[in-house]
Amino acid sequence: MASPKKNRIDRVFASLRERGEVALIPFLTLGDPSLEGTLDLLHTVEEAGADLIELGVPFSDPTADGPVLQHSLEVGLRAGASLPRALELVQEFRRSSETPIVLYGYYNPIFRYGLEAFARDAAAAGVDGLLVVDLPPDEAEELLQWTRPAGVHFVCLLAPTSGRERVRVVLRHAAGFIYYVSVTGVTGVKPVQPWEVRPVILSLRQQTALPIGVGFGISTAEQAAAVAEFADAVVVGSAIMRLVDQHRDQSDLPEVVAQFVRRLKQGTIGVKRPPSGAV
Repeated sequence: MASPKKNRIDRVFASLRERGEVALIPFLTLGDPSLEGTLDLLHTVEEAGADLIELGVPFSDPTADGPVLQHSLEVGLRAGASLPRALELVQEFRRSSETPIVLYGYYNPIFRYGLEAFARDAAAAGVDGLLVVDLPPDEAEELLQWTRPAGVHFVCLLAPTSGRERVRVVLRHAAGFIYYVSVTGVTGVKPVQPWEVRPVILSLRQQTALPIGVGFGISTAEQAAAVAEFADAVVVGSAIMRLVDQHRDQSDLPEVVAQFVRRLKQGTIGVKRPPSGAV
């Protein structure tokens, strides 16, 4: 069940649909290259064309993240990244931005924070969505009972291995958008194969009115453009954090990231794609 409140995610996707654009969703890791640097990068990717931003909250035992993001999460942990610091950062970002923020992470820090308190504080800070990698939607009601009325969308994952029943369960619980994992395995290892993903997305489009984003394996503007022909959003993470790793001690880091995000965004504008929504 979707949240009763229409939040920034809903508004952005509606606006993009009217303009014939596809959302670009860059991923950033909290604390990499530093806590202050993450805030700078949030503004950098926003100005470069990000429509939504996924903010990764480091966790000591990641399961879905490949080597690039694992290293990035380690950097973030050493910098003092935590769930409370993530909420503080989002609140600071909200002073000058309405770009939707989706927190990406694992359930343990949320559980330890306290589910009711987390939902309340996340909404107050300006968090729009939540993607909890290791919390299956059919086991998430103890969290959803708090995040749903708070207006924080529960973004769900689907993958090539998702069977029909899993798809039905996910579509029943998801809000904001569906995140389709384009390749099996962890992030940033195998490239996306658009011709394989396209029929799956077109099939899902017949079953839900929610926007469908595609991530994992997208590392070039050309791949982003190919995926944008059939998806509602393109999610790019490892490729961005690889640039951060390569330039973390250099003054040109913001501009390098900005140039890459601008190229990715160009691929999502003016594409010819099927209409969104269930038919």
